[in-house]
Amino acid sequence: MHPREVYNLCCRYKGKRVCITEKNGRRHVGRITKVERNMVWIMPGGGFGGYGIGYWGFGGSGFGIGIAIGAIAGIALANAFWW
Repeated sequence: MHPREVYNLCCRYKGKRVCITEKNGRRHVGRITKVERNMVWIMPGGGFGGYGIGYWGFGGSGFGIGIAIGAIAGIALANAFWW
């Protein structure tokens, strides 16, 4: 995906539960809390896997973990997988 497409999807899905797949194969599941031009912040969800530093991310910002927009290979609504 082109970074502009990823950014637009992240903006559209802000506040929703998503599954983000990085180009290196890592998957993150959680709620998008913040979107910047080069970074998306995701609050990891409980019980569905995903990698991260924990609920408060780096420095206790409260946004979750940051994922670079350029590292994202795909993004999908997580609710579509677990109904």
